[in-house]
Amino acid sequence: MNQHTQDTSAPAESPLRGARADKLFAARLYVCTDARRAQGDLEEFLHAAYAGGASIVQLRDKGIDADEEIAALRLLGRVAAEYDALFAVNDRADVAALVGADVFHVGQHDLTPAQARQLLGPDVLIGRSTHDLDQARTALADPDVDYFCTGPVWETPTKPGRPATGLGFVRAVAELTGARLDAEPEAAPVPWFAIGGIDEHRLPKVLAAGARGAVVVRAVTEAPDPRAAAGQLRSLLPA
Repeated sequence: MNQHTQDTSAPAESPLRGARADKLFAARLYVCTDARRAQGDLEEFLHAAYAGGASIVQLRDKGIDADEEIAALRLLGRVAAEYDALFAVNDRADVAALVGADVFHVGQHDLTPAQARQLLGPDVLIGRSTHDLDQARTALADPDVDYFCTGPVWETPTKPGRPATGLGFVRAVAELTGARLDAEPEAAPVPWFAIGGIDEHRLPKVLAAGARGAVVVRAVTEAPDPRAAAGQLRSLLPA
């Protein structure tokens, strides 16, 4: 269900899903990180990201073994709970189920949202990556998609070979979600986040284009002070 308001004809939303959905609708800063094996400071980093203002942290580490990923995610889940925030799993529905993830994120070539929902049940929030307006329209209309990401706005080494979508895509999605809100004034639009090459210098451009939330990677993971970096980004985002 991707409307924040309750549809009285549908089954009642569970308290767990409702609490997660409330946090998602309030989320503005979404941080992705690897397991920080090179730095050896995952727990310290997670505390810094959440304390700085991240509402969601996703573990995205393509080169990690399953046992290491599960251990890292269990740590992420514990730290997220301390901050009453959300934690996300990328790609692996089996791992998401094992660790009790709040959020599961899929790309265009991963499981479909419906397949993920079938495996994970109604309480897990499901996100989808989108790279063009047709994909954004599909995500917006999909009852199994709870949020989506648009980008990469700028080319980024975290998505090698993927061309930048530019700020025009952000503007188009802002218009699309605004039109949907106008058409259905009783329903909140599906939350969405701009992603790709965003840092504190580019974030104002993304916000001016109509985004209200952003996913960042290097702007926080490569910062000398991750807490300060997250705090600076959060201060630029709307309440």
